Amino acid sequence: MRKAPTWRIPAGILLLLAALAVYAGLVAHYAAPWIAGWPALAQVPVYLALGVVWLLPLRRFLIWMETGRWG
Repeated sequence: MRKAPTWRIPAGILLLLAALAVYAGLVAHYAAPWIAGWPALAQVPVYLALGVVWLLPLRRFLIWMETGRWG
């Protein structure tokens, strides 16, 4: 259990927000024009998958924020 504040928490939050902004920009720039002509019901699973895929590396990142180790 952490007893003292660490720089990793605020730095990790800022890094996470920056990474999400970059990811959203990449999706908007590359995926949106490619998918825009599809019917709405075909777009839904693609955007759901793209909205969830950023969660995959999040567990290890949160572990790093708490412990300083990647695993």
